[in-house]
Amino acid sequence: MTFKEMLQQHLEETEEIVYRYLPGEEGYQKTVLEAMNYSMKAGGKRLRPMLMMETYRLFGGNGRIIEPFMAAIEMIHTHSLIHDDLPAIDNDEYRRGRKTTHIVYGEAMAILAGDGLLNLAYETACSAFLMEPGNMAIGQAMTILASKTGVNGMLGGQTVDVEAVGQPLEKEKLDFIYRLKTGALLESAMMIGAVLAGASVRDVNRVERVASDVGLAFQIQDDILDLTSSSQVLGKPVHSDEKNNKTTYVTIEGIEKSKKDVETISKRAIETLKELPGKNEFLEELILSLITREK
Repeated sequence: MTFKEMLQQHLEETEEIVYRYLPGEEGYQKTVLEAMNYSMKAGGKRLRPMLMMETYRLFGGNGRIIEPFMAAIEMIHTHSLIHDDLPAIDNDEYRRGRKTTHIVYGEAMAILAGDGLLNLAYETACSAFLMEPGNMAIGQAMTILASKTGVNGMLGGQTVDVEAVGQPLEKEKLDFIYRLKTGALLESAMMIGAVLAGASVRDVNRVERVASDVGLAFQIQDDILDLTSSSQVLGKPVHSDEKNNKTTYVTIEGIEKSKKDVETISKRAIETLKELPGKNEFLEELILSLITREK
């Protein structure tokens, strides 16, 4: 089986798990539930839940305790995209090749849909306690999920990113934004997979380093694609960073240095991954494909 075929198989498996936790569209609050599901079903790579599952498997995990966390991380990611697209932030009309949530449902309902997904994410993750009440690793996983998505994680990175629009930005602060805004959620996904599979503290720390490098390389590649790709290929507007007066890695380092750094950082991520016990060739190929992607 080719990597492309394996990726499609894993994507279908991941979506089946995530969709199982989506809410029914009924009741007086039906509109916000529809908006939440519209956003969750907009497609995408399902990267974070897939990385979570594959890291879980890398350390020998084979139970269903991982599933609510897979759904939760994708809900949190989608919540961040809804809010990212709003007129107050990036003001984008397209995401994953179709109209963004605020264009379809209006700005107010989009804000509520993002809030709804964030709350549903933690409710979903908490359901793991009912599956295995005595599993102490669930509490650790919940702590990682909460800390990596809050003010010292994804939200903190987004805050600094918003404040930096139109302002000169040094590389140190840009690295901080990328590490938190993009890297923290990837770190959360892979660390939760490791923790729930019973990995040692040392190996969980190694996994965090792998995910941090993957996040940085992923974001730099995103900056490159924003300048070199097309809306048809990406499924979202190009040159949006320039339109929003955003300093990017390419702005500071130039496109050739940026490409070289993506290669260096991704190589470091794979080397650290190979230091871990166990082997998951699909996980290695997945990480490389994400970093060298064209959309």
